[in-house]
Parts: sequence; structure tokens; C-alpha cells
Amino acid sequence: MAEIEIPQYFVCPISFQIMEDPVTTVTGITYDRESIEEWLRKANDCVCPVTKQPLPRSSQYLTPNHTLRRLIQAWCSENTANGVDRIPTPKTPLSMIQVQKLLKGLEAPHSFGTSLEKLHALATQSQRNRTCMAEAGVAKVMVKLINNNFKDGNTNASSVEEALRIVHLLWNNHSSMKPLVGESLDFINSLTWVLKVHLDDSNSNMVNEAMPLLKLTIEVADSTLLGNLSFEFFKEMVRVLKKIEVSQKSIKSALHVLVQTSVLGRNRTRIVEAGAVTELIELELEKPEKNMTELIFNILAHLCSCADGREQFLRHAAGIAVVSKRVLRVSAATDERAIHVFSVIAKFSASNEVVLEMLRVGAVSKLCMVMQADCGAYLKEKARDILRLHSKVWNNSPCIQLYLFTRHQR
Repeated sequence: MAEIEIPQYFVCPISFQIMEDPVTTVTGITYDRESIEEWLRKANDCVCPVTKQPLPRSSQYLTPNHTLRRLIQAWCSENTANGVDRIPTPKTPLSMIQVQKLLKGLEAPHSFGTSLEKLHALATQSQRNRTCMAEAGVAKVMVKLINNNFKDGNTNASSVEEALRIVHLLWNNHSSMKPLVGESLDFINSLTWVLKVHLDDSNSNMVNEAMPLLKLTIEVADSTLLGNLSFEFFKEMVRVLKKIEVSQKSIKSALHVLVQTSVLGRNRTRIVEAGAVTELIELELEKPEKNMTELIFNILAHLCSCADGREQFLRHAAGIAVVSKRVLRVSAATDERAIHVFSVIAKFSASNEVVLEMLRVGAVSKLCMVMQADCGAYLKEKARDILRLHSKVWNNSPCIQLYLFTRHQR
């Protein structure tokens, strides 16, 4: 094929490959559909790659160049003996009219299920279809469908699950989804309801569909909404952490949600009340992967900043031990959170029993190791402060003596 001269006008100006589905823009330049659609989707400045003239971002302004496609197909057929692949006739792109017809079908009970299934199938086929469906307002209809099911108490799992999948597939960027899900609690409340119903009946499929979508929703939600989340919401997040049937992706999504929401002081009490500290320690005892440990320690650092959180942390027999064990073993971010946990405990919750427990399970040894390890100056100073706080109790420890002997060598 290298010896065959390909007509220049058969080649896409973006991919420099033979065009399979040539389309012409309003600037008069022809490109392969897949290449120009990706360009329009990702470009910050929506301009023609060749002429630099402005282009509308929507693919509906791309005109199929049937004549050129037939010429390319004929040329490829003539050169198959030379190793040129035949180019099949592309399928007709999804049109706005087809999508609107399917949305209309959702209004009638007899066609509702079929229309929903077709919308889901189309969304899974290609980015081109998803773009068309987004422009036709499918995401808005799906969000409304989910919200209405919640308000009506309709637990029809199949239709809600299909709608959740479609919304997830159409979730393209924050700016388009925020007005639909991020400016009121309606969608968050609906997803919380989905979790409650299907955690109760152990329907892990529904939980696995709802949880990543809830994470995305929290990421675009107004900060005022995050301060108004209910105790019921946090209760369901903690229940996700406890369910062994749900996917790791769902658990990670729940952890991300707790990270996002625990930065607000008013949420910490609700999260602790829901039993999050206990479940986070239990989850960490299972030795999860690194990024999950980082999320867990991030949340623990926030929750131990309040008295109730520290109390729940200290009630767990493995709390201090598991934090101590992870220091200097996971990442710098984990070290920082772990030292913060020890710092607030040493300052505000250090009963004689707790101080001796820190010595017994190796927390004091780890603090001394931080002083000698290749850690940031800020972290070393924090470890030093903790050691000074209870030096009278820990002074007879061999590790403290070693620290005192070596601390000036660096």
C-alpha cells in the first residue's frame, strides 16, 4: 500500500488517513466525520482547522459528502489487490428528530419501556450519538424521570436503572449538568432514595449505578447544598461502605463523597453520628489499595477534628494501631493525615489510657521514625510537638531515648 499514491482529496486534513465518512463544514472544507467531531468536542476555540474560521460546535451543521464517499469507496475497491481495505457505507447518523420521537414515546405506557431501552442502546453506541442526545435534552428528561419516581415512591428498578445509566453516559461536562442536578437537592435526594431502597433489598446493581452518579453530582453541587445534606444521606453513604456486595468503584465513590462533604463542620457531626469512623477503620483493616487508603485517612483527619469523631475513633480497639501501621508505608499524603489524627488526639483526647495505648501499639515509635525519615519539615515539627506533649509518660521508652540521642545529627 505504501507504493500506491492516494489522491490528496481522499485524505482527512486532521487524521491524514483516508476518509471513511467525509463531511463538509460550513467553511467548505471536508473532513472525516469522526475526526472533525472529536475536534469540535475538544477544541477550546471552535474554528475550522484549515481556514481558522469559526465553526458551530454542533454536528448537525456537518453535511455528508456522498459523492466523495462513493469515489473513495470505488477507489478502495479497485485497489483491494494492492492491500487497500474496502470502506463500508457508514450508518446514517442519529438525528435530533429520531431522539425527539423516542422521548415522545416515553409519554405513552405502551411504548415507554421500548423507548427507554432504545435510548440506552443509542447512548452506548458512540460519542456522536451521546452528543446528539445531549443536545436534544435527553439528560434533562432522564433526571426528571428519576426525580418523579422518587416523589411517587415508584420502586420500578428496571426503568430507574436504565435512566441512571443514560444520565451517566451523557454526563459530559460540569457546565451542562450543573443546572440539572447541582442547584437543588432534588436529584441528590432521589439518588439517596435509590440507595436506601436497594441497599435494603441487596440490589447491588442499582447501588453500583447510583453511587458513581452521586459522586459526580456532589462534585458539581453548589456549596450551599452540601451544607444542607440530611443525616439520611450520610447514613446511606456509610451503609455503602459496609456492603460487601457492592463494587470497589461504588465504595470509592462513597469515600469521595465523604471527602467532599466532610470539609464542612456542620456535616462532620452527621457523618460521625452515622458511624463513619468505625466503618472507615474496618475498611482500612482490609488493607485496601493505596488510593483508597488515602481517601480513608483524608476523611479520618476531618472527622477527628471534632470531639465526637475522636471519641468514636478511640472506642475502636484498632483505631490508633491501624493509623500507626500506615505511617511511612503508603504515601506522603497519608502520613500528613495520620500525623494530624495523632496531633488532635494528643492535644484534646489524651487520657492516660490513650497515651499508653499510643506507646503500646507503636505510634510513639512511628513519630520518632518520622523525625528521622525523609519527610517535610512541617511534618517533622508536628511529630516533635506530639512527642513533647507527653514526653514525661513516654520518656522511659527505648524509642524516645533513641530519638533524643540522634535528633541533632541531621
